[in-house]
Amino acid sequence: MRAIRLIALVLLIVGGLNWGLVGLFDFDLVAAIFGAGSALARIVYVLVGISAIISIAPLVSEASADRRLA
Repeated sequence: MRAIRLIALVLLIVGGLNWGLVGLFDFDLVAAIFGAGSALARIVYVLVGISAIISIAPLVSEASADRRLA
């Protein structure tokens, strides 16, 4: 499970950097590397989305643990 969370974190960083580039410079790095609308670019976007979903679980469990301690 630790490896999955690490991979999710790396993908979230990649996705965050990509969105930063889109916001600042209107440059989509994933589309530039894999081609706009290509299957590979879509796979990267889906993997980043799945990584976000995976990363929600530890956040929610930590928040509920904090509420129990308070």
